[in-house]
Amino acid sequence: MILANGLHVILHQDNSAPVVTTGVMYHVGAKDEDPTRTGFAHFFEHLLFEGTKNIERGKWFDIVSSNGGRNNAFTTQDKTYYYEVFPSNNLELALWMESERLLHPVINQVGVDTQNEVVKEEKRQRIDNAPYGKIIYRTGVNPHLFKKHPYGQSVIGSMEHLDAATLDEFIAFKKKFYNPNNAVLVVAGDINIAQTKKWIEKYFGKIPNTAAKPKRVDIQEEPIKQTIKVTEYDANIQIPMKLYAYRTPGMKEKMPMF
Repeated sequence: MILANGLHVILHQDNSAPVVTTGVMYHVGAKDEDPTRTGFAHFFEHLLFEGTKNIERGKWFDIVSSNGGRNNAFTTQDKTYYYEVFPSNNLELALWMESERLLHPVINQVGVDTQNEVVKEEKRQRIDNAPYGKIIYRTGVNPHLFKKHPYGQSVIGSMEHLDAATLDEFIAFKKKFYNPNNAVLVVAGDINIAQTKKWIEKYFGKIPNTAAKPKRVDIQEEPIKQTIKVTEYDANIQIPMKLYAYRTPGMKEKMPMF
């Protein structure tokens, strides 16, 4: 179903276990970023756990764990996704928390400075100092596959770009991309459909959009007509590795198999 504010809602009832997953996917990823401000989408994955108007800073994970749940988030080139898994009697809590993330996030300099250091450490651990990190996270691959399309940008982005960004730029990014008309809410598990719809309308139905639905990136790449060979050297790698990468049609495109 689609709410009046444009939020897409997907419900799936499965009463085989007393567990429910609540997830919100925002149509914003690395490909949507200003090329001089890469890393914003992934940065927000961290920043929006800082707290809200009604959830004290640093208490998000405490609330989830103390109510028998777990949560996480991830970012790709195309999307940012947040989710909670709770005992089904805490579904309303999950919906309220995700509505808080969308409607009342606290974005201030303290949170930005804190998460800036967290993201830098993540980059050091997963990419800079990890064997094959540039391959696993594609920072050494995608730039060779995409010369025009922003898929060539890394998800974690540039630390220099994040350091140079102002608080107003982060606030503007939130207003542009974090809106009901740019999101999909999924609730799956041990739910009552009618009651779930009432709670969704209660917590999400009146959230306003602060911007029009963003335009999607539509940049066409030239075909790759010859083999591209790239050699990377890294002191952390003890055993050579070969990686073969290909550009493929989009998931919505119909292409002949042969």
